[in-house]
Amino acid sequence: MKKFDVPEFYRSPIISRIKELRKSEDPRKKNFLPTELDFGPVKFLIARHFGFCYGVENAIDIAYKTIEENPGKNIFLLSEIIHNPVVNLDLQSRGIKFIMDIHGNKLSEWDEINSEDIVIIPAFGTAIETEKILQKKGIDIKKYNTTCPFVEKVWNRAAEIGKQNFTVIIHGKSNHEETSATFSRSTQNAPSLIILNMDEAEILSNVILENISEVEFFNFFEGKYSAGFNPEKDLIRIGVVNQTTMLASETEAISELLEETMIKKYGKENINEHFADTRDTLCYATNDNQNAAIGLTKETPDLAVVVGGYNSSNTTHLVEILEDKFPTYFISSSGKIISEILINHFDIRTRKEIVTKNYLPNKDKVIIAITSGASCPDSVVDEVLNKILSFFEIQHLPADLVI
Repeated sequence: MKKFDVPEFYRSPIISRIKELRKSEDPRKKNFLPTELDFGPVKFLIARHFGFCYGVENAIDIAYKTIEENPGKNIFLLSEIIHNPVVNLDLQSRGIKFIMDIHGNKLSEWDEINSEDIVIIPAFGTAIETEKILQKKGIDIKKYNTTCPFVEKVWNRAAEIGKQNFTVIIHGKSNHEETSATFSRSTQNAPSLIILNMDEAEILSNVILENISEVEFFNFFEGKYSAGFNPEKDLIRIGVVNQTTMLASETEAISELLEETMIKKYGKENINEHFADTRDTLCYATNDNQNAAIGLTKETPDLAVVVGGYNSSNTTHLVEILEDKFPTYFISSSGKIISEILINHFDIRTRKEIVTKNYLPNKDKVIIAITSGASCPDSVVDEVLNKILSFFEIQHLPADLVI
């Protein structure tokens, strides 16, 4: 696999070392058991896979090389390059300007940008409509394009099934940059529809089985279907692709439900005419990180800490996996750990930070599970470990740790 030049300040003495050792010991990634870091009064269970993935490292590599190779030039980012505040703030501190925020609100006007400027396309990709604006301005949309190859794989598969007259069902968040980019492309070849979760898949299933009227369909999925969408004819042949950061298990469950729906309506012998097999679009990194989080749920820690950007979809799903099993605290940095008594963490349901007291149990040995999102630097996880360690009288040094 290609090696990327990621700035050293995103690496770390502890986490990066663990990852290198695990690569040599388990190159085929068959082991999803956590790594134990035992410091005596506190033991960390480090998820087997987490942190920067291929697509994120590729984006960071391109962004920092662009800054280094173009001194004095105006450099813009369409929006956040990845969903991590540490990385985005550092890029801004080096002079990069953002054109939009993650909600599509303008931060820079298009009139400010001309053909002499550089525009970096984020790892999520961007909509075809935005690419056309850039091309009209004479901006090179290929040289500084950091779109993740696994996102492009989803685009290519959606185009392929669309050309075979299948309607594209996208499992994703309709307001997420990646889903918007995928939707803009899939609609070039086929009718397209975005669904968020299994609940919406159940509703779609009932539309296909004609248990729910077209009027109800249009009301429920408003803003999530392509122009001219006709449920009567556009739901005869379907295929499912996903936003790569969604729960892989949920994408698979949605696909299974809709395949069963098509079998129920058209018969098993005709399924290939009505349902496209798109299982090969699942992102390996998302899958690995989620399986590693599931590996943590088989352990018995006192609590879990998940580190990453609050607007990171893949990180949010790690929280969902862990919080069913034990108290889970979603934080963006070590600064959110106020003291050994107080922690300021993000509630994924209210979308707000809350402060929890006495999050560390009062016992002789505290066991803490740790993981992070695909856009979180190892150095940030290291800082979290060190912050927690500062509350204990440590009996072992990192060199003595058992990997």
